[in-house]
Amino acid sequence: MNTDATMTTDADGIVTTTVGGIRTVLAPRSGLLTAGLLFRVGRADETLATSGITHLVEHLALHRHGLSDRHCSGAAYTHFRVTGTAADVVEYLNGVCAALRDLPVDRLATEKEILRTEAAGRGRAPSHAATQWRYGSRSYGLAGYAEAGLPGITEEDVRDWARTRFTAENAVLWITGDTVPEGLDLTLPTGRRHPAPGATPVLPVTPAYFHGDGGGVVLTSVLPRSAAASLFTGVLRKELFRQLRQEGGYSSTATAEYHPRDAGSATVVAYADSLPQKQDALVGAFLGVLAGLRAGRIEQSALDAVRATALAALDTPEVASARLPDHAVNLLLGRRNLTAAEARTELEAVTAEALREVAHAVWADALVQLPSREVDVDVHCAGLTAAPTGSPDLVTGRPYPAVADPGVTLHIADDGVSMVSPHQRVTVRYAECSLMQAYPDGARHLVGDDGFTVTVEPALYRIPPAELALVDAAVPPSAVVAMPPRAPSRIPRPAAPAPAAPPAERSVWFTVLLWVLGVPGLIIGGSVLVLGLALGDRHDHIPEDEAQYLLTWLFLAGVLLIPWAICLDRRIKGKN
Repeated sequence: MNTDATMTTDADGIVTTTVGGIRTVLAPRSGLLTAGLLFRVGRADETLATSGITHLVEHLALHRHGLSDRHCSGAAYTHFRVTGTAADVVEYLNGVCAALRDLPVDRLATEKEILRTEAAGRGRAPSHAATQWRYGSRSYGLAGYAEAGLPGITEEDVRDWARTRFTAENAVLWITGDTVPEGLDLTLPTGRRHPAPGATPVLPVTPAYFHGDGGGVVLTSVLPRSAAASLFTGVLRKELFRQLRQEGGYSSTATAEYHPRDAGSATVVAYADSLPQKQDALVGAFLGVLAGLRAGRIEQSALDAVRATALAALDTPEVASARLPDHAVNLLLGRRNLTAAEARTELEAVTAEALREVAHAVWADALVQLPSREVDVDVHCAGLTAAPTGSPDLVTGRPYPAVADPGVTLHIADDGVSMVSPHQRVTVRYAECSLMQAYPDGARHLVGDDGFTVTVEPALYRIPPAELALVDAAVPPSAVVAMPPRAPSRIPRPAAPAPAAPPAERSVWFTVLLWVLGVPGLIIGGSVLVLGLALGDRHDHIPEDEAQYLLTWLFLAGVLLIPWAICLDRRIKGKN
């Protein structure tokens, strides 16, 4: 494939041209050749009902080469990368593009199973849960979800996704060489350039917090991309490590990272782990680090150290080729690339006061994941507000109390469904439903755009089929994923009532106390007392005073022994 005639070279020596309609950047480097083909498509472009389709196209495109480890995908782009001789690069990239033009869809079912296996063995990043809380079940929030759309993706779906997203206009090629290798054929479908998707924030207020599944603390914050934000992240990383690990000993991993999200925004992620017995101290110390940076407690030496590392990356030999992947990503996302000299000027201009301003911006947009259990730290005094765990309103519809728990009620209406329990109320409106998993046994699992979920299990609520048919008709077809049958053991059933306990045999002690002492004492003593009351002062007809006192005590003993015998009998049976 020949390089187009138009070529430009920037101050660092990076050449920009087009190859077969694909924007291409080149910069020479010694050693083996490295090349990358990027497409502006990722998880954030999918819907929850089609989630996994980009990953599926990648696997199908790489099947014939057996090189499934030479690709990566993120929220906003997909990257095919190869290192080797010129012949290796040509073979790999030509093969990828040939497969994208004609995907081996006969492998669809097999690759779906491979993706499920990958997901089962893949660990989750600390910030995955935060993406759901911040963005819901759309755009960048999809990175926190499983690839729930895989069961419903068809052969035509993957062909159409490749035909419209993996196009020449939506791609960027980078090569660490001064020329394009001979024999390169990157013929791809024509299409249009897709901008990065807009974010879909669902948090009503920040800074906010929620309780996660783990025992660590995670902070995420979205702010404008800048040299100051990047350097602040480096200073934050050093402070977390120093205070939480070296000085406090609360954490083994305490770090911070800076991730560009799109052309204009980046995400700062700070994380620290802890043992359960140190979680209270960890939370307090973690929030204390952020508070100190906001207060301006930033050592100039810390800023200088982080800046020196960033500047050193601009002074390495063959810096143009080292910056080539990031240069290509910026070109793909629509962000202007700085020359090395411009980047150096921006870094050198950052001051400690600028970092303090970034610290305030980070905190203003912060979402903090706290340990799963309640911690003995007043996070509200720190300025954090609880992220909502339920919906602000409910639908007005037909109530179906849970068979096993009348305190839980499912409401089905013409515009949505709500689940109400003593501790939570959640609503999914049909018009805002991003996914409904439909099972053959009648179950319907609905996920709203805000990430809240309502599970409709007919057996648990005795919902008639006609009611389910109304739900099916109201949810947009594009949000419905037909699920395979569930094993009978996985279908929830109402808890069966506990069998009645058989009548217990009375203990020996109960029999002795009740029938030998208690009942005779009650009868004899009570009779004599009644007789004494009836005779009044006719002492010649009643026993002597001593005998009367004895019988009185016998009556009282009977009154006390009977309940005592019953209690003793219960205790003996309880131990057995």
